[in-house]
Amino acid sequence: MPSITSLIVKLQKDYPKLTFAEGDDFRWSPADKAIIYRKDSDDAASLLHELSHAILGHENYKKDISLIEMERDAWHNAKEITAPLYDEVITDEIIEEALDSYRDWLHARSICPACQATGIQTKKGEYRCLACRTQWRVNEARVCELRRYTI
Repeated sequence: MPSITSLIVKLQKDYPKLTFAEGDDFRWSPADKAIIYRKDSDDAASLLHELSHAILGHENYKKDISLIEMERDAWHNAKEITAPLYDEVITDEIIEEALDSYRDWLHARSICPACQATGIQTKKGEYRCLACRTQWRVNEARVCELRRYTI
């Protein structure tokens, strides 16, 4: 499998204030100003997407829907601005597949554990059901199993 090492070298030169570090998955760490990447991967799209989070200054979000907005903005930046600079192409299919994973994540978090109706987020990590008024907390669950705890 090809590696993204040559792209990493270019990005390190162009973005000296960022750190590029190997990890288990692709992600942006705002606290460390680091782009984490899988060295054994040839996924330039994900690398440029995470770089776009850094470029756009993405750090925190209060509501889950805001995370999806940040993801959409980072993919747009990666496709339209960053990828062309490095002779990379990011397809709409790649973007929609990635965004679908976040849409599925958001939907799963919003399902009421009591009646299975769709609830609304009331604050970070907390939801309320409009049908039965149950309230619940959720864990982060972007890379682990979703847990919902009735309040």
